Amino acid sequence: MAYLELRNLQTHFRKNGGSIFSPKVETIRAVDDVSLSIEKGEILGLVGESGCGKSTLSRTVMQLLRPTSGEVFLNNESLTDLSSIEVRKRRLDFQMIFQDPYASLNPRMTIFSTIEEAIKQRHPLIKGKETEERIIRLMETVGLDPAVMKKYPHEFSGGQRQRIAIARALAPEPKLIIADEPVSALDVSIQSQILNLLRQLRDDYQLTMIFISHDLGVVRYIADRIAVMYRGKIVEYGEAESVFHNPQHDYTKRLLSAIPKLPATA
Repeated sequence: MAYLELRNLQTHFRKNGGSIFSPKVETIRAVDDVSLSIEKGEILGLVGESGCGKSTLSRTVMQLLRPTSGEVFLNNESLTDLSSIEVRKRRLDFQMIFQDPYASLNPRMTIFSTIEEAIKQRHPLIKGKETEERIIRLMETVGLDPAVMKKYPHEFSGGQRQRIAIARALAPEPKLIIADEPVSALDVSIQSQILNLLRQLRDDYQLTMIFISHDLGVVRYIADRIAVMYRGKIVEYGEAESVFHNPQHDYTKRLLSAIPKLPATA
């Protein structure tokens, strides 16, 4: 049985246009009838160009945006049927890693306080030494020296901040991670480190993951299956290697052609 299932999901927005004398209301179909299933422990790569609806889909799964229609099931429970209060409680089981870690981290909180706050969402009664031990373990897990836990986000590099954001996402002990373009703002050498870290965390914590990117080459490296999104719809879906080597949709073929290729050597 799928751990995460999307059934005919639609998220639409209304946009006012035209002129003062002839107003028009346009419906923007950011997510347009998407159905997907993700098995437990699987990494699904969601790929498409900017504006195709990837981020809107991820925020709809997180219930940060409520869908216009359709349903989101997590472990056979409908998230779309829950109240806002119930969703906030349930969200401990699904966390998000954002593209820009600096924007998603509170600049006034130390790394210790940031991770501590996330831990207490799941374990509100723990304190003192036990909290510190959990923070140390999380920092070591994501490849950070616990000695820097009292520093602030601006004192770290982009790659280190993304590791902090990953530690924060892991702190409430989620079962599902949605990573929205988590390496696109990083140098290529740092990208590979973060990708390897995410794959290792999937194995160590039995996580289910949605990895979002505009780069099909990056998605191929990390994903078990790939869903290609275009104008709010999933236009191709299958095993990662199958999509990469035998694309069916013209849009997928265009994404593949955009991947930089090394020049042939003599």
